[in-house]
Amino acid sequence: MTTLLREVPTTSPIHRLWAGTKIIAVVLISLVLVIAPSWPSIAVIVGLLLVTAIIGRVPVTAFPRPPWWFWLLLLGGALVNLPIGLDAVYLYLRAITFGIVLLCASLMLALTTSMSDVAPALATLGRPLRFLRIPVDEWAIAAALCIRSLPLLIEEMLTLAAARRLRPKGVVHSASDNTIIDLITTTMSVAIRRSAEMGEAISARGGTGLIAAYPKRPRRADLIAILIVTVSCVGAIVLTVILGG
Repeated sequence: MTTLLREVPTTSPIHRLWAGTKIIAVVLISLVLVIAPSWPSIAVIVGLLLVTAIIGRVPVTAFPRPPWWFWLLLLGGALVNLPIGLDAVYLYLRAITFGIVLLCASLMLALTTSMSDVAPALATLGRPLRFLRIPVDEWAIAAALCIRSLPLLIEEMLTLAAARRLRPKGVVHSASDNTIIDLITTTMSVAIRRSAEMGEAISARGGTGLIAAYPKRPRRADLIAILIVTVSCVGAIVLTVILGG
């Protein structure tokens, strides 16, 4: 079973970077891939992610491994586009690669960052918005609660799926079976129960309180990292202009 949103337990320069630095890097990478979704820019970003994974000591086994039917669906999409022409298949493959690279960039953030550092970083990055009377701290706390609740929700979903597999096959495959409706109803009930329990626990502790007792701050290494990412992103755009898509 793949564990999501869990930091790889190791020490590296990437792990020691401020969470806000890595969030900014992911945003810059996303903007570059949206503005210039070409093979040269994708190649530059892939190289940047590979170097980051090596420096961050992130093993290949830390990344989720999609099931066989996922690759079958991708192949089916390519076959659907084949009658239109090779250009359609080319665009389809580039779009799939674009999505996978964005997903890997987000996973790199999760694998090298403690989730407890994300909310303080979001609050710090959103500090200029406070002049517009936007509740930045409340948004950061809500994001932190969502991040912490996601593993619980995944665990509950896996439990429900295991309980469904234990049901007799005659009941599961009967014509009058409402398994899907039952699963949706049960999932909603579990989510409501979990949210109520979390709300009661927060109230018992006196409210949300501080986002972090000792929030981290950016250092010189963070500035160097942002400069490297910025130069890589600019280089990707320049290569796209020179070489084309």
